[in-house]
Amino acid sequence: MDRDRMILDAAAVAFHEKGFHGVGVDELGKRAGLSGPTLYRHFSSKDEILAALFNEAMDELVSATAMVHDDPFKDLDRLIRHHVDYAVRKRQLVNVYQREDRSLAEPWKRHFTHRRKQYVARWEAVVSRCVPSVDDQQVAALTQACLGMIFSIAYWPPQTVATPSLDDLIVDFASKGIAAMDLG
Repeated sequence: MDRDRMILDAAAVAFHEKGFHGVGVDELGKRAGLSGPTLYRHFSSKDEILAALFNEAMDELVSATAMVHDDPFKDLDRLIRHHVDYAVRKRQLVNVYQREDRSLAEPWKRHFTHRRKQYVARWEAVVSRCVPSVDDQQVAALTQACLGMIFSIAYWPPQTVATPSLDDLIVDFASKGIAAMDLG
């Protein structure tokens, strides 16, 4: 495993356990098997480490938002399943993001905010295809409801996250809820 990966993995755990401001560079280095000053050969600051974690997550999540099916509900199904899987696999990182996105400093904050807007817009495009009669404001609300439900998994009790076919339950719940909005 390369050192950058070791640092990022150690930081995700440390930020989850103690919060971004509760962890120093020396501790991050120690957790990654390096000295604090050695860490600066890989990242310029703790802020850059947080930005790298968030950008890595966004890379994976954005890649899943491409529309690939003619049937919009197939795209929604695929999108929700990917995101549920991600939220389960990366619970600590999702939790860190939800608590610490306000800690992201410039210039990384501006860049990440732009990426997050693009990501949400891609989700909204998928949702909008599922409910063409719904206005943009309602599409935005439906999208945020889906994302909120999925990423709340970071706070669920472990036994609930271990529910068999969790992705099926969430896909069914979200798809039926979104489809019901187009009946009016």
